[in-house]
Amino acid sequence: MRRRGGFKIRLFIGIAIVCFAYLRKCSQKEVNPYTGKSQAISLTTDQEIAIGLQQAPSMAQQHGGLYQNQQYQDLVDKIGKRLVDNSIARQSNYKYEFHLLRDERAINAFALPGGQIFITYALFSKLKNEDQLAGVLGHEIGHVLGKHSNERITDANFWKLLTMGASVGADLGQLANGIGQQTLLKNGRGDELESDELGVKLMIDAGYKPESLIGVMQILKAAAGPNRVPEFQSSHPDPENRIEKIKEAIRKYSK
Repeated sequence: MRRRGGFKIRLFIGIAIVCFAYLRKCSQKEVNPYTGKSQAISLTTDQEIAIGLQQAPSMAQQHGGLYQNQQYQDLVDKIGKRLVDNSIARQSNYKYEFHLLRDERAINAFALPGGQIFITYALFSKLKNEDQLAGVLGHEIGHVLGKHSNERITDANFWKLLTMGASVGADLGQLANGIGQQTLLKNGRGDELESDELGVKLMIDAGYKPESLIGVMQILKAAAGPNRVPEFQSSHPDPENRIEKIKEAIRKYSK
């Protein structure tokens, strides 16, 4: 009898934690002014900026530090500033900084919350013109405006709390955790497509040729080679699918 009573108490506590997790996430919903999308956000703009500034040095160190060529860095800064100053990014309170990394092997670019944006020399060296560089930086600015890191942190905290509740109530913690990982993976693909679309808009507003972002996708496709990971196993959409979405965005914002 005691054993059954203990189970009921654990089940009640577990259900209470799960309900609290859902209610808290619902209370965090807000409409992103730059995308029009409703999303759960738990960090303020100042907190996003602080996280980005705190993590920026270690992220640069992981890629060998900054690339020691002031002319190239000035070019990255110039294009980044032009994208910000002539677009919706200017309306945000983020502190944008653009960094050219020394890494000559990893073809990559990424953004931290709050406006810290990075591109490796491996990718920079493959770009054919300033418009393609604008496409890369515009895409990363899109991640910042889309508050994607903020959303991922909020989601991660939600699933952590949900898993705790499921674990207390019954032996469902592993299942809840698995569902959470799948959700984050799916949202990651959506983030990339959303950032592509925002990148196109930023490029057009700043006077760059948005078709150049298609060239960037072709560079990424060639770099991945014929044995690239299938889309359903990757957090990034296939470059071919991204190209079609970019073309749609170009038609949408060029009107």
